[in-house]
Amino acid sequence: MKKKIILTTTIIVLVGIGIGLTLSHNKKSNKAMMEVINQGNVAVPVEVYKVKKQVLNSDFSVNGNFVASQELKLLAENSGRINHIYVQMGDWVNKGQLLATLDNTYFSIDLRTAKDAWQKLKTDEERYQSSLQAGGVTQAQLDDIRLQLRNATARMEQAQKRFDDAFIKAPIQGFINSRDIEIGSFISSNTSLFEIVDISNLKLRVKVSETQVQYLKVGSKADIRISALPEKQFTGVVSFIAVKADNSLNFPVEIKVNNSNNKEIKAGMYATVVFRFDKQDSKLVIPRNTFVGSVSNNEIFVFEDGKAKRREVTPGRIIDESVEILEGLTEGELVIIAGQINLVDDAKVEAIKN
Repeated sequence: MKKKIILTTTIIVLVGIGIGLTLSHNKKSNKAMMEVINQGNVAVPVEVYKVKKQVLNSDFSVNGNFVASQELKLLAENSGRINHIYVQMGDWVNKGQLLATLDNTYFSIDLRTAKDAWQKLKTDEERYQSSLQAGGVTQAQLDDIRLQLRNATARMEQAQKRFDDAFIKAPIQGFINSRDIEIGSFISSNTSLFEIVDISNLKLRVKVSETQVQYLKVGSKADIRISALPEKQFTGVVSFIAVKADNSLNFPVEIKVNNSNNKEIKAGMYATVVFRFDKQDSKLVIPRNTFVGSVSNNEIFVFEDGKAKRREVTPGRIIDESVEILEGLTEGELVIIAGQINLVDDAKVEAIKN
């Protein structure tokens, strides 16, 4: 058993040594090859691109979902038994419309009692005011009755509020999307009654990149295509642009869409928004793969007299696979767009036809 373990260990060690020698050899070979290239003895084949001006198409499209302009879960203000329900699911209701009523017998009694108490104290206050001038009561007695009157006013207003809340009304316009009560059921305060959703105006929520957000302004118009309504054309207006990127480094944007005519767009529908912009002046543009590593490195290789010249440039907008160049290049220069991965400054290169 021990012999087998020793033999296995020996094999593993030998394999490891072999791999190490192979990697070392490859590294030395690559290094030797790069030294030859760097000395200019071998011309590296590269693909070049002639820098020219182009009109960048700033139009872009993104996907998102519609949400209602307003939606709320209507909760009960009072406890009581449901007497009547005047709407069904799917009904359109206006703001202030009566939806349901609670049994208001006790609320009515409380309100009448509170009003009677208030009226008595109001009469007493007027009588005390007259008696004060004649010396029949003191100022302290008048102040006391006025305090009682203020308290009675508060109790009357509370009773009036409870009575009014027995008549459940819509706080916003919209469709009754759900109904959580039945006639005869007893509810307590904060019980869910209805869900009301207003889709007369919708918000299409999308996310755009940092290169796209710079083109957008509140009030900008956008074309909208809805996969569920392929025959229809819709337009919207940008109503919100986030000033801070989210965790994915994208910027939330909302587009307001008028849906008041026939309300055929539903909240939750999937849509594509297309932002179109006026044509701009032509700019110097190079392919994105020209950059060594990535665009953020700001370094490229320029083809000059059979040699690769490393140069630092200032990139601007990135649109698809094209990059605008603000500084560092002139129209007509040749830049290396393929084969530059192993190049060094002043390496000998040979342009190949693509």
